[in-house]
Amino acid sequence: MKIVKTVLVVLALTLLGAMLAPNASANSILGTAGNFGVLAGSTVTNTGNTSVAVNGDLGISPGAALTGFPPGSVSGSTHLADAVAGQAQIDLTNAYVGLAALGSTSNLTGQDLGGQTLTSGVYFFSSTAQLTGNLTLDFGGKSNQTIVIDIGSTLTTASASSVTIVGGNSTDSVYWVVDSSATLGTTTSFEGNIISLASDTLNTGATDGCGSVIALTAAVTLDDNTISTGCNSATTTTVGGLGPGTTVPEGGSTLLYLCSFLVPLGAMRVFRFRRSRCKLPC
Repeated sequence: MKIVKTVLVVLALTLLGAMLAPNASANSILGTAGNFGVLAGSTVTNTGNTSVAVNGDLGISPGAALTGFPPGSVSGSTHLADAVAGQAQIDLTNAYVGLAALGSTSNLTGQDLGGQTLTSGVYFFSSTAQLTGNLTLDFGGKSNQTIVIDIGSTLTTASASSVTIVGGNSTDSVYWVVDSSATLGTTTSFEGNIISLASDTLNTGATDGCGSVIALTAAVTLDDNTISTGCNSATTTTVGGLGPGTTVPEGGSTLLYLCSFLVPLGAMRVFRFRRSRCKLPC
């Protein structure tokens, strides 16, 4: 069992290393999943005038249950249990496992994200993470920077909370890796790619200004939300690499294909077990 765990860890880290190579963007890390504003495993349910904007696709795989579109709108394409959505879920699984295997640079377990400023790095919560108020993500004007918030259980934001990005550009990226479910409170103004193992719920008026809302195994529930895979051009609010013109590096895409057969969804729990016993330092 120890040998199996070691092999899986090496595969995931090798995969992530290729995807995080110089000039790689958020879209290269997520593979084809980066084209989706919303991607779920079982169901997408919407109430109200939700908008999946900036050419973002909506997909479900292996499920196909979609309700509330219309009145919700999708600027890109809709893929229900087809080959495109299936490949996106494979790419997403690889990205999730790789991101989840990263060693943390800071342990924030038990702290509220509200009022904090985070710079490039990997931030770890062994259980739940809460955001009440404003969180600032500061890229310091540098390129090719990544912020990963790795959460061992649930992510919850209070109503009217916000994430503000400063000093970023189109090569910088934000990932929220959630081992259970994410819930954005009413009118929360959020930023970054939400990658949940189970489900995502966006309450009334919550927005994700730059990123994808993704649930690997279960549902995404929406309520009059705006989800944009594009990024504001202003320096103080830009984060990204999720625009439709982003190129996936050849090496990264090839390795994603190979590892889709080597790193199954079940390996996620192996990485979670490893990380729960090995944090700061690892």
